[in-house]
Amino acid sequence: MPPSAASPPSDAPRANGHAAGAEHEEIERVAQKQRRAARRQPPPPRAEREDRLRRLKRALMRRRDDVKEALHADFRKPPAEVDATEISPVKKEIDHALANLKAWMKPQPVPTPSVLTGTRSAVRHEPKGTALILAPWNYPVSLTLMPLVSTLAAGNRAVLKPSEHTPHATALMAELVEALFDEDQVALFAGGPDVAEALTHQPFDHVHFTGSPAIGKKVMEAAAGHLASVTLELGGKSPALVDETADVEDAARKIAWGKFTNAGQTCIAPDYVLVHEGQQARFVYALRRHLRAFYGATPAERQATPDYARLASGKHFDYVTGLLDDATERGARVAEGGQTDAEERYVAPTILTDVPEEARLQREEIFGPVLPILPFSTLAGAVDAVGERPPPLALYVFSERSANTEYVLERTTAGGTCVGDTLVHYLNPELPFGGAGHSGIGRAHGFRGFKEHSNERGVLHRRFGSSLMSWVYPPYDGTARRLIGTMTEWL
Repeated sequence: MPPSAASPPSDAPRANGHAAGAEHEEIERVAQKQRRAARRQPPPPRAEREDRLRRLKRALMRRRDDVKEALHADFRKPPAEVDATEISPVKKEIDHALANLKAWMKPQPVPTPSVLTGTRSAVRHEPKGTALILAPWNYPVSLTLMPLVSTLAAGNRAVLKPSEHTPHATALMAELVEALFDEDQVALFAGGPDVAEALTHQPFDHVHFTGSPAIGKKVMEAAAGHLASVTLELGGKSPALVDETADVEDAARKIAWGKFTNAGQTCIAPDYVLVHEGQQARFVYALRRHLRAFYGATPAERQATPDYARLASGKHFDYVTGLLDDATERGARVAEGGQTDAEERYVAPTILTDVPEEARLQREEIFGPVLPILPFSTLAGAVDAVGERPPPLALYVFSERSANTEYVLERTTAGGTCVGDTLVHYLNPELPFGGAGHSGIGRAHGFRGFKEHSNERGVLHRRFGSSLMSWVYPPYDGTARRLIGTMTEWL
């Protein structure tokens, strides 16, 4: 995800409590209060964790219309997309945690080697303590609250820092937090980079960051100063690969949806399409037709549709249009779209062909509604093109030949993959979500999110045979050395 730096307008609503303009002393006070509570109080029992999750779910559903209004005010996000991509994922994450928390919290027995006869062992998941959640602007509600679900399920305390670029959504979440939680349990600070920097200087036990790789490196460096663990959900150039056997109509419809939802501001959106040269003309034609069916047949209809979001800030608008201008100036052809409106922060759903290698968008994550179509002649060449870039957060494969799909899966690395679809792997709480290398560290969602926010504590109990291991104690006489040697060889 590329960084965005536009400041909220001066008349934007400010959150209550620890809102914009919070002093560093207040940040330190709240962080210390949470640390003291984590040290002095026992881990919350399951019933208490479940109660917090249920109250969060009820409050979110009660404020559902308010969430839609806030996100429309921030960047004209369509109400249906708010339901589908902001509210529903949080609700489902809570429901999944409530259905499984008893099993997750139960000590997990592990096998015992024969040399440890007389013992039993288990893994216990205990709270790490305090967590810092640094959330982005593209999905400001779900990417703030879904990590909070994991950290509450794991029994932690949390400080939230939503993005300053979506002030209405941030103000609404601040109201929810203030109404639902004591500040030693969950607190929220609004503000800009200075607030985020001050928070990262606090010794949290875990930091969950969603954003660009460049900022992720800084967050990780700050966390290293406290030896805090990190979850970094970053981004990168996620490809969609359409081979010579693919159902072009199906691939084009799903790629158009995955790319242009939220105006392309999705960390797992297809960043570019690698399409077999024999399929390119049919694919581009189908993609144009589905784009028009989704958003309107004419440029004016597309700009007027209520079903298409705007870019979240002026700076991000400049970034995306800069990539588009650079590509067209270097010879890329606009097959569809290309219209822009700076006053509305509007960039039309755009398809590019004949994109030269030297274009910036061949290297930089686009994170907007501009989709380059890149032809390939052999599957090996397409795989090589993916491998020339850092591992992506997501990879999408469209093929009717299972051997081709396996070839791609075996020869590429990605945080997650959909075969025959886009985006929807994110919605399965049983799948780990996260990146690979440049696109992220750690895993989120479901049990993996619970585990990420927990300390896995190995516990061994001696049940009988308290003297069975005495033969390995010094002094190491001849008998002890023979027994240790036999154990090393056979056990």
